[in-house]
Amino acid sequence: MSSGSRPRHVRAVLDALAAAYPDAATALAFSTPWQLLVATVLSAQCTDARVNRITARLFPECPDAVTMAGWSVEDIEARIFDCGLYHAKARHLAATSRLVAEQWGPDLPPNIRREDLEALPGVGRKTASVVLANAYGVPALAVDTHVFRVAHRLGWSTAKDADHTADDLCRLIPRRHWASAHHWLIGHGRQVCHARRPACGECVLARWCPRVGVSGAGAAAAAP
Repeated sequence: MSSGSRPRHVRAVLDALAAAYPDAATALAFSTPWQLLVATVLSAQCTDARVNRITARLFPECPDAVTMAGWSVEDIEARIFDCGLYHAKARHLAATSRLVAEQWGPDLPPNIRREDLEALPGVGRKTASVVLANAYGVPALAVDTHVFRVAHRLGWSTAKDADHTADDLCRLIPRRHWASAHHWLIGHGRQVCHARRPACGECVLARWCPRVGVSGAGAAAAAP
């Protein structure tokens, strides 16, 4: 474990992030847990802004799992065609909507478990964590490309993939902060700790970061 990942430094970093991003929250627009699940599936390799444009036209026409379960894969593709990987996402959403509709009806149930979510087509650990944290208030820490990059630059993980990085972060960060830390790290990755040209001179974490001053692609671990 690097010096930057000692518990006192973790606490200091979290405090600094909380102060820097006090209003951090998911940027995905949704009204129900089902809608957040759909938006999160669409967000893979796609910006939140684009996802919100897609769901703004999708959700009024198809607000719940029962409605989507009545659509074909082609119907879904026609509504999400401007989203990356839309063929695969449409297949996953068609299959997932049928399962949700059969098991629970139009929306996800209030007592859903992580294993229930991860059993759905196209839903992995990251998507399940986003839904649990943001729709249900369950402590969960999702690792996207921003969280992955910032965590590795801080020396909080050396794992090669998102799931093992999440394991490392959950060991370091108190459980009560998991959901918030996800948003703080995303905010920092988007606004300051960029992939190729991190703004180290503006970084509130510079004093604890072993990669401060290192720019370019070599400064970031390979993103998941």
